[in-house]
Amino acid sequence: MSATALGMIIFAYLCGSISSAILVCRIAGLPDPRQHGSGNPGATNVLRIGGKAAAATVLVFDVLKDMLPVWGAYALDVTPLYLGITAIAACLGHIYPVFFRFRGGKGVATAFGAIAPVGWDLTGVMTVTWLLTVLLSGYSSLGAIVSALIAPFYVWWFKPQFTFPVAMLSCLILMRHHDNIQRLWRGQESKIWKRRSKEETPPNDDAD
Repeated sequence: MSATALGMIIFAYLCGSISSAILVCRIAGLPDPRQHGSGNPGATNVLRIGGKAAAATVLVFDVLKDMLPVWGAYALDVTPLYLGITAIAACLGHIYPVFFRFRGGKGVATAFGAIAPVGWDLTGVMTVTWLLTVLLSGYSSLGAIVSALIAPFYVWWFKPQFTFPVAMLSCLILMRHHDNIQRLWRGQESKIWKRRSKEETPPNDDAD
């Protein structure tokens, strides 16, 4: 491994460790997402406790904090394998942020940001896949799971040299969603438009 690749991997992890949800909530004067709603520091929970503007801000930053390191590694001619490890490092930073006691989100938006530099055509197909799954099923988590399962096949079709790194990234996302998979199997997962009473504490069924 070259010093450039190692440096980009470390940089990506540190970028991923910047928890957009926690910082946006602090700046906006909103409750800590780790202690309210589902307890998951991601855009879905921020939407629940802070509204659309705050959630959109979190989503954009979560995408960018993986997209930028991967683009940087690509510009520095890092090989596809280490490019994939760079993307995984950023997702691991989001999931286990060193700046926030290693308690982070599930990495879906961050993973999407990692795949985006592969090509806009792939990004468009992934976006359509997620949207169609969510609209047809009503489950945000199912959209993330289906997208993670099919992403390596899309990448193989568009840019096969990135298939293995994306497959590793997909495995990481699926591992983080094992609770969601169990709830979906049991019919206990909540749909994104299902309303809850203010007194009801939602389970950690967020997809991001």
